[in-house]
Amino acid sequence: MTTLLDILTFRTFLAPYALPFFYYLGALGVPFAAWGLLVWLRRRYGRLDQAIQTGGELARRYTRRRDRVLFLLLFLAAFLFMELMWRLLFEYLIAFLQMREALLLQVGQ
Repeated sequence: MTTLLDILTFRTFLAPYALPFFYYLGALGVPFAAWGLLVWLRRRYGRLDQAIQTGGELARRYTRRRDRVLFLLLFLAAFLFMELMWRLLFEYLIAFLQMREALLLQVGQ
């Protein structure tokens, strides 16, 4: 049975219980938080909203539709790649903790 002393002296790790929470917080929470921050900044600072609108108009005027679609696809691919890397990082951390537990069982601690 895990006691508070085991947790405070690092005999028991909290990471196996906290990692899934932080994974979903990063995988789902960060993109929505970034979008929410952009919406808030556009409402708070009118000049920023003007700059974004002007930039969008210029991009539509001076780029072809095919280039804009290509940019959107590249952005989507980069986003999915970042999500994949986030997932791999957490899988590695969970595997490390499982190996640690297995080795501690082998040693008999």
